[in-house]
Amino acid sequence: MRLVSGIQPTGLLTLGNYLGAIKQFVELQDELKDYEFFIFIADLHSLTVYNEPAELRKNVKTLAALYIACGLDPKRVNLFVQSEVQEHSQLGFIMETVAYVPELERMTQYKDKARAQKTGIRSALLTYPALMAADILLYDANIVPIGDDQTQHLELTRTLAERFNSLYGETFVVPKAYYSKTAKRVMSLQDPSKKMSKSDDNAKSSIYLLDDINAAKNKIRSAVTDSATKIKYDLKNKPGISNLLEIYSGLTNKPIKEIEEQYKDSTYKVFKEDLANIVGDVLSVIQEKYKVLYNSKELKEILDAGANRAREIAQRKISRVYHRLGVLRK
Repeated sequence: MRLVSGIQPTGLLTLGNYLGAIKQFVELQDELKDYEFFIFIADLHSLTVYNEPAELRKNVKTLAALYIACGLDPKRVNLFVQSEVQEHSQLGFIMETVAYVPELERMTQYKDKARAQKTGIRSALLTYPALMAADILLYDANIVPIGDDQTQHLELTRTLAERFNSLYGETFVVPKAYYSKTAKRVMSLQDPSKKMSKSDDNAKSSIYLLDDINAAKNKIRSAVTDSATKIKYDLKNKPGISNLLEIYSGLTNKPIKEIEEQYKDSTYKVFKEDLANIVGDVLSVIQEKYKVLYNSKELKEILDAGANRAREIAQRKISRVYHRLGVLRK
């Protein structure tokens, strides 16, 4: 049984990335003992737009170090860089031959990004869901941890797997979505109607895992709430304080009801100060581990070992795919 997931090395990781994905992986590696984990840094996906090469290379290394600093266990997880396993690109092209253009054009992320860019849209922006499907199918993933905004991509992956199996014979495992019961959807600290984002123009909207600790605390203190004073979870009427409650719950593993009870006679100022200190403590631990890992021999060995294991699986799969397609002489 296998689990596969990846994240793009564009921009700095936020607290939202930590609570919405990475912390979930850390919990799953302990929970799903019978699963082999393949978690990769999706550097090829970042090429749908221009990235300064030196900056991209640095971001890949930073992301790898942060994954481990946040708690991923290299003994449980195969962590590797996507571009170092060439079979991702090979199967990506095969999936392009299986996908239909209207299917790719319907993808919400493509439409949103194409609308935002308007000119100079790269063809890879249209076809990258085929590569995303390849990332998953290459390892016969049984489950893929996703958020609600990634459901469409996984459905396309399932469609392509079933279509290939129908055309060429049973080749791929059709993966299922895994929706975490504990992952938190963290919203912007300044506009709780939208997700916390790595690319937000307002620096106060997002807390980054490598933020200065005092700066991160101040972002919590200045987070948008409302004119009332009751600390209560109410997404419709109190989105700001509800978002902070989600963050508090995610970092402490306390149920929101318990936190509400704890602060029922308190003020926003006291609640925010406590949360600021919690955020600071979590970031301090992550950053200390990150500093040790970033330029270490250990990080290189972890990525080498992950890539070697990934290639072992991927090479067998792409060989079988080519045989099914009839493109090998033998």
